[in-house]
Amino acid sequence: MSELLEAPTIWELVRHRAELSGDRPLLLDPQGRRVGFAEFAAEVERVAAGLVGLGIGPGTLVTWQLPTRVESIVISMALARLGAVQNPILHLYREREVGAVLRASRPDFFIVPGVWKDRDFGDMARTLSAELDPAPTVLEIGTDLPYGDVGTLPEPPSSGTAVRWIYYTSGTTSEPKGVQHSDQTLMAGGRGLAAALDMSPDDIGSMAFPYSHIAGPDYLLMMLAAGFGAVLIESFVPADAVAAYRDLGVTMCGGSTAFYQMFLAEQRKTPDTPVIPTLRIMSGGGAAKPPELFYDIAREMGVRLVHGYGMTEVPMMAMGSPHDTDEQLAYTDGKPVLGAEIRIVKDDETVAAPDEEGEVRLRGPVVCLGYTDPAVNADAFDAEGWFRTGDLGVLRPDGHLRLTGRLKDVIIRKGENISARELEDVLFNHPKVGDVAVIGVPDEERGELVCAVVETADGAEPITLDELVAWCKDAGLMMQKIPERLEIVDALPRNETLNKVLKFKLREQFGGTK
Repeated sequence: MSELLEAPTIWELVRHRAELSGDRPLLLDPQGRRVGFAEFAAEVERVAAGLVGLGIGPGTLVTWQLPTRVESIVISMALARLGAVQNPILHLYREREVGAVLRASRPDFFIVPGVWKDRDFGDMARTLSAELDPAPTVLEIGTDLPYGDVGTLPEPPSSGTAVRWIYYTSGTTSEPKGVQHSDQTLMAGGRGLAAALDMSPDDIGSMAFPYSHIAGPDYLLMMLAAGFGAVLIESFVPADAVAAYRDLGVTMCGGSTAFYQMFLAEQRKTPDTPVIPTLRIMSGGGAAKPPELFYDIAREMGVRLVHGYGMTEVPMMAMGSPHDTDEQLAYTDGKPVLGAEIRIVKDDETVAAPDEEGEVRLRGPVVCLGYTDPAVNADAFDAEGWFRTGDLGVLRPDGHLRLTGRLKDVIIRKGENISARELEDVLFNHPKVGDVAVIGVPDEERGELVCAVVETADGAEPITLDELVAWCKDAGLMMQKIPERLEIVDALPRNETLNKVLKFKLREQFGGTK
């Protein structure tokens, strides 16, 4: 894999892997489609030539909003072959979010799938594009890809250090923030992930989350670095996904904590029979992972749950390994990936000692190139160039990172700093709790009080505040940390990508804050 680690661009990685792996499967889907590495590379070049015929070339800014399927990945890699600048948008976004991103990015082209899942993306794209001056060219590309003569292709990009990917972090409650990546920053994340998970060409992975999320290219680049294929799920339905994974021999699945829980729920329907007999690893990132969930999956599914840590600005910072101990996998978020450096910085800007809490900061080739708005960079990086994550954590003596919460997620009750994540890990283990989020809500006397928002476990009666308090006391929590308020909800609000809980919505609902 050493030659692959030295590839300067994403296209060079695709090309070199095609030479090495030939007709081994790269992309599979539940409908029986199978695309090998060499076939994929050839298809990418033909489509790149087709895009040239439509006016796209090196440096062209292309926004695309496409579902997770073979054609979408081909288009994305064709743009990489041309050296275009890509701005992926989640296919889940609608007029408000898409409009905000278009106004911020001002693309030359906007690629959409046409009508998909009974929604006319082309009509939305044309309506929103007409509001811009100049208006981007809208291309509807579904399963019929544009092809051209590969002899018309320009030379591929020789350097992977320029900005070639822009991801917008939001666009609903504020103006979106554009995160800039190069081929090299994304490749560093994919290589780090491949090294940590120790995947081989005999493995079959899965992509049930949107490819347009930054985790999509990150996962694809891991596949190219390690030489294994993956099953693509265009529309995720747990039972259907499990059936497809079983039929296609998937060895690794996951995505985020919510996905782990959904797969575990499917396993519990047939407790005496493995739902995916070939599965050996469940892996992902995003939302925090309760330690008990690791042990539940190990006990009931017989697989290793390997969790990691990343964000749009740094797709992969730390990752567990299937070779880690059970304790390390249950209670940490892994070690810094290949090429990443992590330090913990205290409130006084001094570097924390091992096991001492502070803000997680990062540097290395996995870090983005900054934001499209240079003014944002001043707050994002410290004086020494370390990226400020806004997350709290500790580095253990064994080199593993343990996240303890968000800076903005610390509840300050009568001057006492309380970690929401610590409480969530404790409460998650209660048999009446299906899922939980802990927030601070304003209080005149205390500053903030601790509020637990709970989804009731399937088949259970709702937990009472007295039961919750008793559970926390039995767990050995100090009285100052124990929730003083309990809210029961049918479902916690989540985003539509990795199903992270949207705590700002809970604060709006129960605390009157935004």
